[in-house]
Amino acid sequence: MPKMKTNRAAAKRFKRTAKGGFKSGNSFTSHRFHGKTKKQRRQLRGLSMLDKTNVKRFKKMLPSK
Repeated sequence: MPKMKTNRAAAKRFKRTAKGGFKSGNSFTSHRFHGKTKKQRRQLRGLSMLDKTNVKRFKKMLPSK
């Protein structure tokens, strides 16, 4: 049986947590900050957890991670 391949695009964007969830950077953080409040900008800085409805899909993309 062939090896399972990791989706390289997903591997660069998402990290698996110890409990099996996934975290990633936020969208809407590259430009046009003048339309966002300070609170929005501050909250977009860190990483955020992916929704648990998508976890099954990401486990297929990142089998060995």
